[in-house]
Amino acid sequence: MTQQGNRAARRRTLGLLVATAVAGAFQLAHAQDKKVVRIGYQKYGTLTLLKGRGTLEKRLAPQGVTVQWTEFPAGPQLLEGLNVGSIDFGTVGEAPPIFAQAAGANLVYVGNEPPSPHSEAIVVRKESKLQSVAQLKGKRVALNKGSNVHYLLLRALEQAGVAYKDIQPVYLPPADARAAFERGSVDAWVIWDPFFAAAQKQLGARVLVDGKGLVANHQFYLASRDWARRNPALQQVLLEEIAKVDDWGRDNAREVSAILSAQTGLDPSVVELAASRYSYGVKPVSPDVLREQQKIADAFAKLKLIPKPITIADAVLASAK
Repeated sequence: MTQQGNRAARRRTLGLLVATAVAGAFQLAHAQDKKVVRIGYQKYGTLTLLKGRGTLEKRLAPQGVTVQWTEFPAGPQLLEGLNVGSIDFGTVGEAPPIFAQAAGANLVYVGNEPPSPHSEAIVVRKESKLQSVAQLKGKRVALNKGSNVHYLLLRALEQAGVAYKDIQPVYLPPADARAAFERGSVDAWVIWDPFFAAAQKQLGARVLVDGKGLVANHQFYLASRDWARRNPALQQVLLEEIAKVDDWGRDNAREVSAILSAQTGLDPSVVELAASRYSYGVKPVSPDVLREQQKIADAFAKLKLIPKPITIADAVLASAK
């Protein structure tokens, strides 16, 4: 090849390299422009229904936003994911955000569902001789520490005149707690739907007491503080789509059960029972609901179940107060 031919070949090679670099840079910039909202959900509830219907993805697609879903076994684990930055937004019961805030998690309350006191209970095996909460004194009681049922247990014991120190709490996530309950290594189990409904339908579990007259049992939507500050419009879209699913779910019980059964793998009869106890109607967190949360936090602090007293209002963005 002549010297002139060599120079032409080098120019062609250089041009190809430049074009490849430009294309790569464009692809990288395009990828970085894409936004992802990372949502944590549990095995049951409005977010599971939202995921099953796919309406959030359709709403966000024109904005170039994709949705990443991550399932957690319970609220405390979900909020740990929020705290370490693996998710941006999620839903839990009353107690988990209190334990998380006390541990230093940088979260904020975004919204809540109406009270659902029948959706959690203290249950015993069908052959158990226990007939009342008062008889739990000295007994082994399984629960997920820091979950919504933790406060139900406190209130039920208080009403029955039993000190928390007079029972033997056994802290287990739902799957392990069910196994312990089935084999009789615990005397009672404090649990929420759909695990509660499954225990009733599949194991014949008997209810000692549910949350009626004891707890509100709100479901809360929470977000990372930094994410909420940066994404107020996206947060609003999330709440709007949750509200739409709530409105639809309230009037379509059979379809709700079908979707949740498909999403969770649970028997339709279990999901139908759980869904019959659920409350729909998301709202921004109100001062009244925050005051209820403060009472729960104070109760946990009094028993030293959390390391220090906390102020619930600190976990609300200034713009939302």
